Amino acid sequence: MDEMISRAEHEEFVRRMTSENKRLEDENDRQNKRLTALEDNAKKVTDLTVSIRELAINVQSMAAELKRQGDRMEQQAKRTGERLEKLESRDGEMWRKVVGYIATAVLGIVIGFVFHQLGM
Repeated sequence: MDEMISRAEHEEFVRRMTSENKRLEDENDRQNKRLTALEDNAKKVTDLTVSIRELAINVQSMAAELKRQGDRMEQQAKRTGERLEKLESRDGEMWRKVVGYIATAVLGIVIGFVFHQLGM
């Protein structure tokens, strides 16, 4: 049958097993801490990804709003240019009218003078 072991051998075995169990528990603790740190990092990365996605959405909406405002400003500038052109052309129209009246008056005076000379 089996041989019996001595008390000293048994105590040495128990001491080694206790030591090995302690080493394994310490290793488990270290691994658990590393896993916890990895889980925390993964959560932070996920939170960062969500934040970046929200930021991208906000930037897209801001870009669309800026484009709308730019389009409005462009239309407003066009209308302002048209109004300015209209105002500038008014002065030109007034000047042309004044010149036309003066030319008509001078022509009338010349024709009147000519007719007066002819005795009519």
